[in-house]
Amino acid sequence: MPLATPPVGRRERNKQVKLERITAAARELFTEHGVDDVTTQQIAEKADIGTGTLFLYAKTKGELLLLVQNSGYAAALEEGRSAAESIPDALDAVMAIVGPVVECNRVQIDNGRTYLRELVFGDPDEPHHREAIALTIQTEEAIAAVLRRDDRIGPRDASTLAHVVSAIMYLSMTSPANVALTVDDILQETRDQVRVLLPH
Repeated sequence: MPLATPPVGRRERNKQVKLERITAAARELFTEHGVDDVTTQQIAEKADIGTGTLFLYAKTKGELLLLVQNSGYAAALEEGRSAAESIPDALDAVMAIVGPVVECNRVQIDNGRTYLRELVFGDPDEPHHREAIALTIQTEEAIAAVLRRDDRIGPRDASTLAHVVSAIMYLSMTSPANVALTVDDILQETRDQVRVLLPH
């Protein structure tokens, strides 16, 4: 007889509700004003909690941004992975994965660039930072899975190529020279670079 899942207690439900309010408040304020122009006090007030409570869920504004962006990134990655499954051409399938990730990162360009900076330089002991790192690993794994469809690319090379593709994508999104570029511009730049990496 399978064990029944124990019901979630009131305390856990309350924590989840607060986390959802914090995430929604931070997302709205970051989208409207940009992460640099929003204070943790404003987020706490919008979420209707104390600042001390806010810091139980995220210790810094950078961690709050990671919290907000991670959910969008996870959904974008799932969308890309799903689309890539039915695309036979390796380059097109890789770009199907990359496309939604770039789009979600460019909803608010400064926030997207700050998110990637937090990803690289943030505190790896913080839970939202660990989640962001896990998403980058999952992105590389999805790209490597596509590349392994090609008999000419072994598993080790597929992983290495996926890491390079990931680096190209992140550099294209964070480069100061690309701030004014559209999503399509970023994707074309990424595609042009990835194309020369793949076997012809």
